[in-house]
Amino acid sequence: MNPPAAPPVDTPQLAAFRRQLLNPLKQRLFLLTRLPAAGLAGVRVQSLTLAAATVTVPFKYLTQNPFRSIYFACLSMAAEMASGVLAMMHTSTGSPVSMLVVGLEADFVKKAVTRIAFECPDGAAIAQAVAESRATGEGRTVQATSTGRDASGDVVAVFRITWSFRAKKR
Repeated sequence: MNPPAAPPVDTPQLAAFRRQLLNPLKQRLFLLTRLPAAGLAGVRVQSLTLAAATVTVPFKYLTQNPFRSIYFACLSMAAEMASGVLAMMHTSTGSPVSMLVVGLEADFVKKAVTRIAFECPDGAAIAQAVAESRATGEGRTVQATSTGRDASGDVVAVFRITWSFRAKKR
């Protein structure tokens, strides 16, 4: 078992990444060009810090299944994005690092019939894995947990996304 991750150090580049992604117009442009399905579904980054991210997915016509709840794929998209924006932020500066989802587990607890907010508090572990990969040149994995809560605060689903990070050779 790895020791707890140290809090990541903020830099002007990381702050600029957060400002860009949290700007509503730039966020929509990012989603349109990089993740069009998420953009159409209405997935949005609500908050982003060094340590955590919150991403929402609405309950609407484009996200619902025949059982009148949010389709599991839309929930998965938002859950992955909550950890993915943290990974993107921590790999956006410094030497290049590739990132890839290598595992996904999910527990569905309650029917999703309102806007669902997925929070991933694993920014420090992600930053540590990226830093270790850069330092050693070897791959590192992190299992990030994204917990989805409905409008009343009840847990709807818990996703465990395993990310792999590997520093690219120059």
